[in-house]
Amino acid sequence: MNFPLQSSSFELTYPIVEGTRYKNVNFLVSKSPERIACFTKKGNVQVSDHDAKKVMISGQLMHGHLEGSYMRKKQLGEPIRKLDSVRTLLIDNYDSYTYNIYQELSIVNGVPPVVVRNDEWTREDVLHYLYEENAFDNIVISPGPGSPTCPEDIGICLQLLLECCDIPILGVCLGHQALGYVHGAKVVHASDPIHGRLSELEHNGCRLFLDIPSGRNSGFKVVRYHSLVIDSESLPEELIPIAWTSSTGLLSFLEPKEPTIVSDGYESETERCILYDSVSANVINGNSNLFSRSDEVRSGRVLMGIMHSTRPHYGLQFHPESIATCHGRQIFMNFREITEDYWRKLRSSYIKEKFSHYTACMQVSDASRMFTEVPRSIECKNSALHQLHKKDPRSMKLLYSGTELNSSSKLERVNAPNPATDHKCLKLKWRKFDHLAGQVGHARNIFCGLFGHKKADNTFWLDSSSVEKGRARFSFMGGKGGSLWQQLTFRLSDQSDVISKCEGYLSIEDSQGSTRSIFLEEGFLEFLNKELLSFRYSKLDYEGLPFDFHGGYVGYIGYGLKVECGVANRHKSKTPDACFFFADNLVVVDHQNDDVYLLSIHEESTCMTTWLDDTEQKLLSLKASARGKLETQDSHPVMFSPCKAGFVAEKPREQYIKDVGKCLEYIKDGESYELCLTTQIRKSIGEINTLGLYLHLREKNPAPYAAWLNFSKEDLCICCSSPERFLQLDRSGILEAKPIKGTIARGITQEEDDQLKLKLQFSEKDQAENLMIVDLLRNDLGRVCEPGSVYVPRLMDVESYATVHTMVSTIRGKKQSNVSAVDCVKAAFPGGSMTGAPKLRSMEILDTLESCPRGIYSGSIGFFSYNQTFDLNIVIRTVIIHNGEASIGAGGAIVALSNPEDEYEEMILKTRAPAKALLEFQ
Repeated sequence: MNFPLQSSSFELTYPIVEGTRYKNVNFLVSKSPERIACFTKKGNVQVSDHDAKKVMISGQLMHGHLEGSYMRKKQLGEPIRKLDSVRTLLIDNYDSYTYNIYQELSIVNGVPPVVVRNDEWTREDVLHYLYEENAFDNIVISPGPGSPTCPEDIGICLQLLLECCDIPILGVCLGHQALGYVHGAKVVHASDPIHGRLSELEHNGCRLFLDIPSGRNSGFKVVRYHSLVIDSESLPEELIPIAWTSSTGLLSFLEPKEPTIVSDGYESETERCILYDSVSANVINGNSNLFSRSDEVRSGRVLMGIMHSTRPHYGLQFHPESIATCHGRQIFMNFREITEDYWRKLRSSYIKEKFSHYTACMQVSDASRMFTEVPRSIECKNSALHQLHKKDPRSMKLLYSGTELNSSSKLERVNAPNPATDHKCLKLKWRKFDHLAGQVGHARNIFCGLFGHKKADNTFWLDSSSVEKGRARFSFMGGKGGSLWQQLTFRLSDQSDVISKCEGYLSIEDSQGSTRSIFLEEGFLEFLNKELLSFRYSKLDYEGLPFDFHGGYVGYIGYGLKVECGVANRHKSKTPDACFFFADNLVVVDHQNDDVYLLSIHEESTCMTTWLDDTEQKLLSLKASARGKLETQDSHPVMFSPCKAGFVAEKPREQYIKDVGKCLEYIKDGESYELCLTTQIRKSIGEINTLGLYLHLREKNPAPYAAWLNFSKEDLCICCSSPERFLQLDRSGILEAKPIKGTIARGITQEEDDQLKLKLQFSEKDQAENLMIVDLLRNDLGRVCEPGSVYVPRLMDVESYATVHTMVSTIRGKKQSNVSAVDCVKAAFPGGSMTGAPKLRSMEILDTLESCPRGIYSGSIGFFSYNQTFDLNIVIRTVIIHNGEASIGAGGAIVALSNPEDEYEEMILKTRAPAKALLEFQ
């Protein structure tokens, strides 16, 4: 197909059109009672189905009514001055990349956009703010799962594209498809679903691509996440193609023959264009058979961008906000300039008068409150805007936040702690013992000597058992101790399968053994938030400590607590949904400097206990074990099948492979980009030394985020050898996530091992998995971090462990000052590497495919310190022992490139280390 290389006439002279409201548009957002398949197969092509039995929108019908669109009335006057900032209404289609766009627009526009989900404002609400309040200068429509032909997927977006003829609009991915569909173009299945993969683009030089190169080898590479496309042959005359793939080939992120410069994300727009590692290229030269290469797209060039010929409306099929897209920020800058020029050329006296009064508010994640009547807080299901259904938004005014990036608006918490009478004033005492760890047998001997008696009941050990290459530095351990010690056990109620129901029962046991129960209507995380906010302390108490855990809550958050983050549970866990100790006494081992610390906290009004003196005496009396520091085995695992060793699989091989196929169908239909399908294997066990099992596991499979937790009253022991950090918040306010996507077994010989490591590094499938989750975590951190602060210092590194190589990335950002530690967790939980993207839709799909609750698996283990820092892992490579049964969860990310049989083998691979350790120890 030949695309025209011309610009639209409206870019030079904008039309001034008067019109009236088109009143018969309520059918555009009619809701179907359940999700429906919006495509049917005709011949060899998947096309949109306009069958009257399905509740969807006719693009041809809407196309015939465009002349009746709601238009802003114009009056002649003086030209509008250049905008100091551009105020964007960002429509979120329940996507997991929306806040990447939010971060970019915050930087480019000079003020953060207002984010509204596609079903939270009515048509009248939006038009009120656009045309009566003049609160926004442009609109951006986000990506999202599904199809623009399904009303529940696209919400109000089609109405905006139809009626807002004179508002600059940019649609991304699903928004791009909606722009084509609303004007009569057909949305069809792509010849291949493309997710987390790159293409070179060619464009027509229109203003949206100003100062961006074009064509093959130009450096303009973009990331694509889509299964559907606009049929370019069906484009009506008013829609002009402006971008398309410049070749039939697809690119993986890392290519073996180019040099590597990892972008920091925000320093330089040109440096976001990723280069590659020439050293690796030399190593693998001549071994191209090791690396999976993409097939060519069968249908030739694919339409990647459109614009309207008379309206300031643009659509982009690719994702300019992705970390691996080149020149993405330049596109957003160009859209800002288009917006500025558009309004500068219009003359309107009432806009000029009102401009200085209205501006978009600073929004903190989906859950920030936008209106003066509604306090800001992070709650379930985007509660920031949930109240709009109860009040008329037109009776409220948007908060003024000025044009500065760092807004000073305060975050009022709906469920803030009670007045000062409920505050707990904590004092910390600590002692340091230089270079003592090695003298007393290192962390293993310290834990066993101090806490290993009586079956190590009610003890914890956050164990950095793999500290090579700076992966981790500190281990924290402790047990039932001082007067502040507690055990918190939370179980969701039977009603918590409803999305708005987070309630459950909390049991609290104190240091004297007394137990009380509380019914928590707002859920466990909100309770934890209140408790942490109630602590008062002096920073001087921990000055000089090189770590961030100084006492507080240690335990786990189960996967089922996703209900507190907006997703209902289909399955109920047999284990508690959350279990924590409040640790008032703890021992810390610094593996880097070989130091040992003793810490004890107490309330200011109480006397210190003798714990520090007693523990110091016990510590100094410990003798190094005969073996000294444990030597981890560097040998590589032999083939081992858990299912042949007495484990019972929750899902047999045939069913797992079948479910992978179902995942691929969902991906093909645009319902998800990536689905992390999981299952569990189980084995009944008799009496077993659970601490001995953990010690054996940590020796065979050491990991930087390993953990031992023993909740003896629950008959629950957790032996975790996780290599993955979920989320960390340090005392300087820096958030860090380290998702893992991409795993391969170690080789038997050094040569084989090196080749397998390189095979993983340059695997197109694994790169696509990792890139999708990196973009998802950037989104999650972007909801609670300062605009412009989210970046990726390490992208797709390969790390090696005792049994596997893994692909790991690191994402960091600066937490906003008015967001709490628990708010940060709620914004990102569960970890995206265990769900897929878009997260909400993916979790809904996975709940229908998985036949059992994940429970503790896929949740997080770690600490919440009393000073609002935390560090949490992802619960993988873990043996859960509960009521005489051992269970091990495992899974893998299903993407468009997945092979069902290979996915099953990868899942089994991930169970081998913990399963083998259990069998060897029994």
